[in-house]
Amino acid sequence: MQYDFDEIIDRRGTGALKYEALLPRWGRDDLIPLWVADMDFKTPPFIMEAIRRRCEHEILGYTVKPRAFFDAIRNWVGRRHGWEVRASEIGFAPGIVPGISSAIQCFTEPGDKIMIQPPVYHPFAMIIRENGREIVNNPLLLENGRYRMDVDHMREAVRGCRMFILCNPHNPGGRVWSPEELRRVAEICAESGTLVVSDEIHADLALPGHRHTVFATVSEQARMNSVTYMAPSKAFNVPGLGSSYLICQNPALFGKYQSFVSGRELAEGHVFAYEGFISAYSGPEGEEWLKQALDYIQENIRYIDRELRRRMPKIKAMLPDASYLVFLDCRELNLPQKELAEFFVDGARLALNDGSIFGKEGEGFMRLNAGCRSTSWKRLIRTVASISIRHRIKTFFVFLRCMFPAWKQVLMNFAVARRFSCPGAFLSP
Repeated sequence: MQYDFDEIIDRRGTGALKYEALLPRWGRDDLIPLWVADMDFKTPPFIMEAIRRRCEHEILGYTVKPRAFFDAIRNWVGRRHGWEVRASEIGFAPGIVPGISSAIQCFTEPGDKIMIQPPVYHPFAMIIRENGREIVNNPLLLENGRYRMDVDHMREAVRGCRMFILCNPHNPGGRVWSPEELRRVAEICAESGTLVVSDEIHADLALPGHRHTVFATVSEQARMNSVTYMAPSKAFNVPGLGSSYLICQNPALFGKYQSFVSGRELAEGHVFAYEGFISAYSGPEGEEWLKQALDYIQENIRYIDRELRRRMPKIKAMLPDASYLVFLDCRELNLPQKELAEFFVDGARLALNDGSIFGKEGEGFMRLNAGCRSTSWKRLIRTVASISIRHRIKTFFVFLRCMFPAWKQVLMNFAVARRFSCPGAFLSP
C-alpha cells in the first residue's frame, strides 16, 4: 500500500499541543508549529482500525497486559534490532519520561548525582531536579557538524554518580551512537557503579543508511547494568496513546523496578494502549508504513539542508542519523539567544524549540521538526528567506548577511534595502 504523507490533516481543535499552545506560549497563533516532536502525518490506518475495533466493545474496563503485548515487543526488537528478550524482562511505562522518572525514584536517593550529556532532551534535567537529585554534566563535543562523546571527561564526571541517562539516538543532535562508543560508556559506568538508563524512543527512526544499536546489546556489562526505554510513539506518531515499555535483563534490577511501579499503580496501561502497540509492531503493515515514512522524512531533511545552503548559508542544518528532528546551527548570525528566537518567531513566523532549553551548549541553536508535509518546507524556506524587515533594522541587516555573504551583492541590491521602512516589506528569495 502506498501511503499519502502529503495529505492535509487539520489538527486544530483536537487538543494538539503544538497548535493549541501557540497562543499561550508565544502570544500569537499565526506561527508554523515546528517545535513539538510529533509528526503531522496521519496515524497509520491499521492502528486506527485496531482502536476502532476496541471501541466497538461497549465496556471500557480495567486492563491487563495481554500476551500479544509481550509477543509484539519481542518480535519487533528481534527483527529491528537483533535483540533477543524474554517476556519476563519487559514492563509497561505510561511514557518514556514518566518511566525514567520512576527509575530515578527507584534506583537513587534524594541528593544523589545523575549524569547527562548536554545539549540533550530537556526533560532529563527537569526530572532530575524535580526529584531532588543533582545534575552532573558531561557535555558533548561538536566537531564538523556532528556530536561526539567526551569520553575522557566522562571518566572523571561519572565518579560518584548513581545513574547516567543516555539519549540513544541523541536528541536534539540526531546521532546514532556507534557500538564502539556505547561499549566505552558501558565500561566506564560499570567501573564506577553507575546504572545506565537508556532512552531509545527514536530507535526505530534510524534514517536510510544508518542503523541503531541498542545499548544493552553491546556487551555483558551493558546488558546487566542498564534499563532501556522504548515506544512506538515517535515512529508511528501515537504519543497520545501513552504506551511505552522498558526492557531490563538484570533480574534483580527488573524486580526492584516492577515492585516500585506496581506499588504506585504505574505498571498497567489504559484500555487503548495495548491495541495501538500490538497493531504497530505486528504484521508487515508497520514495517512498510515506517519505511515509507522514513524515506519521506529523509527527503524533507535533504530539501531543508539544500535550500539553507543555497539561500541562507549562515544557518546550517545538523543532519540527523535518526529522527525527524533537525538541530539548526545559527551561531554565525551572531545573535543573542533571545534575539535569535525573535528572529524566527517575529520575522519568519516559525515556532521552533529554543536550543538553550537543551543546556547552555545549545545556545545559538534552534530545533526544527521535519515530520510534516513536504509542501510545508517550500513555504518554510520561502518564509525564512523573506523575513519581514519591519520588526527591527538590526534583524534586517543580519538577514542580509545571511542571504548575501558577499557585501558587493548587498550593494547591488540596495534598492531592495530601501524598502525596509515600508510596512509589510519583504525580500524575495
